[in-house]
Amino acid sequence: MTEPSDRDADYELNQAALDYHSKPRPGKISVEVTKPTETARDLSLAYTPGVAEPVRRIAENPEEAYRYTAKGNLVAVITDGTAVLGLGRVGSLAGKPVMEGKGVLFKHFADIDVFDIEVQAETPQEFIDTVRRIAPTFGGINLEDIAAPHCFEIEQALIDQLDIPVFHDDQHGTAIIIAAGLLNALELQGKTLEAAQIVILGAGAAGIAAARLLIAMGASRNKILLVDRKGVIHTGREDLNPYKFSVAAETGRRTLEDAMEGADVFIGVSGPDLVTKAMLASMAERPVVFALSNPVPEIRPEVACEVRDDMIMATGRSDYPNQVNNVLGFPFIFRGALDVRASRINEAMQIAAAHALKDLAREPVPESVLRAYGATEIAYGPGYILPKPLDPRLREVVPPAVARAALESGVARGEWPEHYPRR
Repeated sequence: MTEPSDRDADYELNQAALDYHSKPRPGKISVEVTKPTETARDLSLAYTPGVAEPVRRIAENPEEAYRYTAKGNLVAVITDGTAVLGLGRVGSLAGKPVMEGKGVLFKHFADIDVFDIEVQAETPQEFIDTVRRIAPTFGGINLEDIAAPHCFEIEQALIDQLDIPVFHDDQHGTAIIIAAGLLNALELQGKTLEAAQIVILGAGAAGIAAARLLIAMGASRNKILLVDRKGVIHTGREDLNPYKFSVAAETGRRTLEDAMEGADVFIGVSGPDLVTKAMLASMAERPVVFALSNPVPEIRPEVACEVRDDMIMATGRSDYPNQVNNVLGFPFIFRGALDVRASRINEAMQIAAAHALKDLAREPVPESVLRAYGATEIAYGPGYILPKPLDPRLREVVPPAVARAALESGVARGEWPEHYPRR
């Protein structure tokens, strides 16, 4: 009897995924009715003539939409299909399973309703115009799977033009989780963010956003080197777009090999198997390695462990310790923003979310989390620098931290929610 091959396992997984998405009913999300519809009076309240009065109220004061409609708990997950997962430019319709999946996570983890919207747009401006025109429907906009550099232009234009939160999760969600885990890993390694020499491989949405957030949180601008396909992003290069130029370094280092020598931190948001054993060996003592390419990391943990026994490592995969997973962030960040009717998700709110996640990982892990992961013990340390996605305390700590930052930074239009802990 032959052993099952990797190809057999892939086929089984792919078929299971197709069955999951197609049976017994196609898709992963639906719309539910939240009010009674059992009697003629119910229907008259749900539609005509009952809708007339809330319509009049909203016409007089648009803020009343938050009282009489689902706007305040409704997020649009929107893509143009130009950078879907690791599959590239597959088109907006092919990205729909991913957008529905994002809706599942919003609802499951933060009880936020989602409409997924797939936009056919030939230019960034067409996409911006489309989103701007439909924005009154929603309390927030989650941009998803939009290729760099257009994602930067699109997000900033929509932030400037809309009065609801606009958040590109591939940028800021990834950056927030990286920052939270990195703060804990550096402390465990006896290092500080301010002094750390950091290499970021990949200068797309996630890499540039991570660099910007880490600098905002105290990393030294002169100690961060970003590397793209052409090497280190330095001020002497003439091929840089404005977004890459904003993170260019004044340095004589030119290659990834050069950048890795003596580095305290490696953050990979690029592609598989790009870091060699020799590069890893050249890093400083007690390094932190975040190899986040998924499904295959920049260097695989089993390979990395052959070279270093003094590192803390994270990946984007759930089958290794320290998974950097965006689901730790976006549902709870939007929950906090929506609960105080924030007009945007600003840097202060992002930093607050990162610190809340960092601090939660240091707390004793409840029994329910141990059961969910089939573990007898999970404790803060080199193998546990971030909370687990199924930790129920995420809903308790991250939204209030985000809401507090929104109120203190002046972007909230609501009050401190009564169901939150005291400020």
